[in-house]
Amino acid sequence: MPEASYDEASRARWRTRTSIPGGSGPGGGERGPRMILICMLVVFACVAARLVYLQVIDASELSAAAQENRTNVVTLHAKRGTIYDRNGNVLAMSVDCETIYCNPQAVSNPSAIAEILADELGGEVSDYTSTLTSDTTFAYIEKQVDTDIADEIEQRLDDEDLEGVYFLDDTKRVYPYGDVGGQVLGVVGSEGSGITGLEYYYDDVLSGTDGQMTIETGATGTPIAGGVSEIQEAQDGEDIVISIDISIQQKAEEVIPEAAETYNADSGSVVVMNPKTGEIYAMCSTPLAKITDLSNTSSESLQLKPVTSSYEPGSMFKVITVSIGVELGLFDADTVYNVPAALLVGDDYVTDDDGRDYDMDMTVREILRRSSNPGAALLGQEVIGAERFSEGVAKFGIGQLTGIDYPGESTGIVKSLDEYDGSTCGQMSFGQGLAVPMIQIVRAFAAVANDGIPNTPHFLISKGGEEVDWPSGDRIISKETADEVTDMMRTVMTEGTGQNGQVDGYDIAGKTGTGEQASEEGGYAENKYVSSLCGFANADDPSVLVYVGLNGTPHLALSSAAPTFKEIMTEAVSDLGIAPSTSSTSSTSTSE
Repeated sequence: MPEASYDEASRARWRTRTSIPGGSGPGGGERGPRMILICMLVVFACVAARLVYLQVIDASELSAAAQENRTNVVTLHAKRGTIYDRNGNVLAMSVDCETIYCNPQAVSNPSAIAEILADELGGEVSDYTSTLTSDTTFAYIEKQVDTDIADEIEQRLDDEDLEGVYFLDDTKRVYPYGDVGGQVLGVVGSEGSGITGLEYYYDDVLSGTDGQMTIETGATGTPIAGGVSEIQEAQDGEDIVISIDISIQQKAEEVIPEAAETYNADSGSVVVMNPKTGEIYAMCSTPLAKITDLSNTSSESLQLKPVTSSYEPGSMFKVITVSIGVELGLFDADTVYNVPAALLVGDDYVTDDDGRDYDMDMTVREILRRSSNPGAALLGQEVIGAERFSEGVAKFGIGQLTGIDYPGESTGIVKSLDEYDGSTCGQMSFGQGLAVPMIQIVRAFAAVANDGIPNTPHFLISKGGEEVDWPSGDRIISKETADEVTDMMRTVMTEGTGQNGQVDGYDIAGKTGTGEQASEEGGYAENKYVSSLCGFANADDPSVLVYVGLNGTPHLALSSAAPTFKEIMTEAVSDLGIAPSTSSTSSTSTSE
């Protein structure tokens, strides 16, 4: 910079000497030399002032501008926190790897380097050549390369004295159990941020804070040895422990795809939960996600349908109807009603699946055991009534977010009282005329299992070593009501539509559902159901609840969801160490 200024002064002096007439010629006299001296002093004063400005006053700004034009900034990714299951098994963790980049202006032999890269990383030589010869001073070649592969590439480049390729320490996400639990865990994008599942929901906890490295480079972008290098260290993310039991999760993911295929279902779902705490032991839905092979994974497979998709719950909803009436003191398990073969609900008649064509006296227990649609509709629209029914449904949280810690939870479609028409109360009483995500039904059943007190379904147990508190909700029904409804649900499992789901030696309370599915042409599709069973064990002191649903199956719950439920409940009670109940009884009836 000073040399440029002195050259400028020299040129100024030359211009001064040649532009003042009479400086040394005849007639110039003493005035000429004096003028020249004055001009030279003025020029020197200007140059000196400029130098002072550049070197003192504006030095920092010029230095910063020059350095800005000669630096590259590289992100230093924080190490993402580890995800553990409830038993300390690692489900997702970050491991060291290397990101490979280049400075095309410094690449010594693009063809030779491209051949090595293609040999070690795969792909076509031409792909790498294009990157290596691009018009820039920084370009990524491959992110998150396994350390052993990166080391081999670096060694081969050194052996052949090839320059212009550099290696940056990095981390990447790995899953010790492969794809198991993939929908729950979710995936992390190439930039290190969670994009689905718990990786997304708890990204602020897991991700930490990225740092950066500023590297001073030469005119061609090549890092300068001993040049300015500033490092802002990354702050690693926190570990979290989630409620998943990987053994139960693995069993659920083995059973539900087989069941969906066996029973010709469009999809299937499973939830396994502790009804006393809301901790989720397992959850999945088909199609399952392949988080280790995202190129073959659809967006649908990365969602948990029990949380994000809504269906008609069918006869499982009868548990809620009965609970509302018992809590109001309108009837108990032994109250008898004359149930017609067909009951008018709105403009349509509701009938039972067994083809009964005569009136029948039934206790409320029998209505639930047989899963009688006219019986449940009678309880709802004629005994409870629309206003009290609507209030009870709201208390159970139906049509409301449960607060589960998973992205994309749906509220469903549930009419408020002012939207009721002539058929709403009767239809909803047996599980038609509404659509909700099944996590709402799971929460409602768990409230019955937990003496009438609901809990928030959740995955997170602790973060950063500190336990997370999940407070219980307000009481929905009394313990007495919960006990009476639970006892009726026992009968469903031992003598009714849930008996194919009974696990020998265990006291299970549950309820089946065979909800119809809407047709694209309007109305309901023929022979296409959401067949389900939700139940808990042991009924007198439950510590596990299982929900199984098969969507779009032509089979009723007794012959499809029930045996699937049995497989998963058998695994759950075994893995959780739940002892058989001395009060359990064997099934004695085979009626639907």
